[in-house]
Amino acid sequence: MIVKMKKLTLLCTPARQEQTLDALRDLKVVHVEHVQPPDGHDLEKARNHLAHVQRAQEVLNAQPDADPTGKDPDQLVDTVWELLHREKELKESLQALEHEHERIAPFGEFDPRAFNKLNQSGVVAKLYELPTKDTPEAPDGVAITEISSSKNTIYVLAVAREEFTLPAHEVRIPDQSHSELHRHIEKTKKALEANAAAFQKYAGDKKLVDEIVDKATDEVRYQEVQKGMGAQASIIYLQGFYPVDREDDIATAAAEHGWGYTFEEVGDDEQPPTLLRNPKWVKPIQAVLDVIGVVPGYKELDVSALFLIFLSIFFAFLIGDAGYGLLFIGLTVFGKVKSKGNAAAQPGLNLLLIMSTCCVIFGALTGNYFGIPTDSLPAPLQLLVSDFMTGMQADTGLRDANVSANNIMFICFVIGAVHITIAHTWNFIRKINSFACLSDLGWILSTWGLFFLVLEMVIGVDAIPVPMMPKPVLGGLVGTGAGLILISLLASKAYFGLVTLALDLINNFVDIISYVRLYAVGAASLAIAVAFNEMALGIGFKGLGSIGAALILFLGHGLNIILCAMGILVHGIRLNTLEFSGHAGVEWGGIHYNPFKKKNETLN
Repeated sequence: MIVKMKKLTLLCTPARQEQTLDALRDLKVVHVEHVQPPDGHDLEKARNHLAHVQRAQEVLNAQPDADPTGKDPDQLVDTVWELLHREKELKESLQALEHEHERIAPFGEFDPRAFNKLNQSGVVAKLYELPTKDTPEAPDGVAITEISSSKNTIYVLAVAREEFTLPAHEVRIPDQSHSELHRHIEKTKKALEANAAAFQKYAGDKKLVDEIVDKATDEVRYQEVQKGMGAQASIIYLQGFYPVDREDDIATAAAEHGWGYTFEEVGDDEQPPTLLRNPKWVKPIQAVLDVIGVVPGYKELDVSALFLIFLSIFFAFLIGDAGYGLLFIGLTVFGKVKSKGNAAAQPGLNLLLIMSTCCVIFGALTGNYFGIPTDSLPAPLQLLVSDFMTGMQADTGLRDANVSANNIMFICFVIGAVHITIAHTWNFIRKINSFACLSDLGWILSTWGLFFLVLEMVIGVDAIPVPMMPKPVLGGLVGTGAGLILISLLASKAYFGLVTLALDLINNFVDIISYVRLYAVGAASLAIAVAFNEMALGIGFKGLGSIGAALILFLGHGLNIILCAMGILVHGIRLNTLEFSGHAGVEWGGIHYNPFKKKNETLN
């Protein structure tokens, strides 16, 4: 359920601003909306400090764990930054040394000071890079000695009694010899290693730095709220939104601290934040919404319960293996034992437990356990298998893979039609007092007409496991639905919808077909499992071959599980957030409810 919000305007005097903000932050209720863009020296200083400590946090988190040093928090951050600056200087120095080392390497080992002595004695000595093709001739009085060469370049020493210039690239004489540069490079590398060891020394203070970052984050938020307040004469004020059931708490705090305030209903042109409060059984889906970072808009539908139900169904079809489901349940139970007392981890684990249970049920009905043939399963497991889903033929007593595929695709299309119908039924109920509801009624009718068209086109009339609707009735459903949509568009003056109506009907048809991905991904997963099983059986489980067979099974099924997990993210979530949400009118453009409070504090 999306919690109803109201708008708050809170007034106080400048002298009581800090006291007001401290009390408001302790209240943890108001989602603050800035009256003006927050700006100012204190805010900029707080943001710079946050960036400063976050960089220290980033560096230490990359280090292996160590024992705490007991260093003072401020000294700790300063020390880490000194090490960061030292590391930067050393890396820049190393880069310059290696570049210089590489630059003079073709000229071999020599003492740069010898060039100065020659110049002082009246001899001009220079280093050049000459092209191998069209090598220039040496001028009179200039002696050239080749030192080394490559495919395109000749490296030479040129000597003369007078100043000269060759038509080629002159190489600057280095300050240090090749061997001296090498020593400095090694010394710099050792300094970098020592610097890295110093970083590791402070890795035990990660938690302390995390606390510093949290405090810096709170200070930035505080400054943003403070600088974002409005001012009128001798009064300053802030605005925001709050859950309607917390109104008495705000009124009580206002009376205690002497605030002025107004409570207002949310305007049609305002976009309050979205706060979801769902029953306990629905809460696991919040883990998915947090991962993908979406929330429905305040004025949209809360589809959390349907999201959970259908994602669990999609999970079962996409994985399709009871063996994998049992493995997931085991891992989930282990995770719940290990994370006991960690409230943040429970929604995700509960969600995995629900989805894994659905996966076991579906896998049992289809007789799929780690890709083992159904007829090879123990008798008790075969009793759980659905004849309809496995294509059992009454006349022959055999299972037909093609019939099984058609039946499961049929179920997928039914799920799709039901899913889309629920979206429009929900909207129909919401709009029941306006002509707009006719549009959703029209989409319900056209969805079921198109559903039978999908069955005929994808599965085929002869293979459909239900009586086929006569074509006149099918066309009547689609036509009646389109007519109701047309009437609704005209009544609501949504004339642009008239232009796109035909395209929208095609999209509705495509949306129903898209649910076949549940079958396709599940079938691919089964095929991969079977393929690896056959590879392992080909090697055999005798002698040393059993090690290779076991390794193939472990890696093969591990890879298959990873691919299945990707399928859930790509297909399972998509069907909820795109196909279904598009029909339900949910754009997932909501603003997360984020009341003014300290970072690590929980809501009351």
